[in-house]
Amino acid sequence: MKHFLKFTQIFKSAFFYNKSSEQEVKYLIVGLGNIGREYVETRHNIGFQVLDNIAEKKNLIFEQKRLAYIAESKFKGRKLIYCKPTTYMNLSGKAINYWLQKEKVPLSNLLVIVDDLALTFGTIRIKKKGSDAGHNGLIDIIKSLGHQNFNRMRFGIGDEFSKGRQVNYVLGKWNSIEREKLPERLDKMSEAVKSFVSIGIDRTMNIYNGQ
Repeated sequence: MKHFLKFTQIFKSAFFYNKSSEQEVKYLIVGLGNIGREYVETRHNIGFQVLDNIAEKKNLIFEQKRLAYIAESKFKGRKLIYCKPTTYMNLSGKAINYWLQKEKVPLSNLLVIVDDLALTFGTIRIKKKGSDAGHNGLIDIIKSLGHQNFNRMRFGIGDEFSKGRQVNYVLGKWNSIEREKLPERLDKMSEAVKSFVSIGIDRTMNIYNGQ
């Protein structure tokens, strides 16, 4: 009888341990951008800047791993995986697909942070799906996933450029006025990421869209 009780206790312990491990909720937060010193603090790299802002406040360190720089944190029993693809913007989908599968992250728990020319500077727009709008990073993600049904947080960079100068504008550095306003905007986007993980995409959209 004693042996039976002991076995039962061991079985229960193992069962609940495994159950707890399997139930760990994971989120993949991806900031789009290009690697290389020449791209640091350019408009196209706002995704990287948001993740760097989060990492700085949480004392996280990004490590170079397969296809991306990766950092991790815990929040209310959830595992957050922060991903900065090293594939360059045009192959962002390759890195995202890999880390979704490696970490077994549900697609509903993916959030992609990206710049948007169609929004005025600093505007935040969160959506559960949408077209690529001509953005090379989104084009590749949609191609890699095979659909456009993934959460994205878009940050307005404006369209203050003359005809034929779009590439220079997107890959250009923030101007003095934008740099002054950017820290507050980065904090706001970091809050939106935390909200997404805490209360879900729908409520987060209601709170942060248009801010």
